[in-house]
Amino acid sequence: MFLFDRIIEDLDNALAHDPAGRNRLEVALAYPGVHAVWGHRVSHFLWNRHLKLVARIHSNFIRSATGIEIHPGAKIGRRFFIDHGMGVVIGATTVIGDDVMIYHDVTLGARGGDVGKRHPTIQNEVVIGAGARVLGNVTVGEGTRISANAVISKDLPARSLLSSAENFVI
Repeated sequence: MFLFDRIIEDLDNALAHDPAGRNRLEVALAYPGVHAVWGHRVSHFLWNRHLKLVARIHSNFIRSATGIEIHPGAKIGRRFFIDHGMGVVIGATTVIGDDVMIYHDVTLGARGGDVGKRHPTIQNEVVIGAGARVLGNVTVGEGTRISANAVISKDLPARSLLSSAENFVI
């Protein structure tokens, strides 16, 4: 029953965030962001069971089907929603909290070939606008809003707001 409850939670979350969504069936059948998250859960399960090659093959299949690349090692919380997800990239050591929303062409990536934690930590209730880049082992504080096309390479405190007028590199 737990799995069914999580699926319904994901569908309802997508409907709450996307005014164009009409019903659960439409979201379940036609929302690649939801498909990518569901696919990631399977890949992440395999990754944690030391079936890393199978996890990578599965995640590549999901990327081909959705245009959204989520490394199977990334840790993603509940009610994560990717709207218009084409071009989204989420790196291996990324950690994403609950109730996070991102738009298309967002990269949560590394800045180089460092070993260990090299991708962002996105805390709860963060919104990241289209085309934004969050790079390196940085933390984006709870409740932060990042505008489209911003490039973030330093920690952001909780409840930060980067408006489109401030579209700059931090």
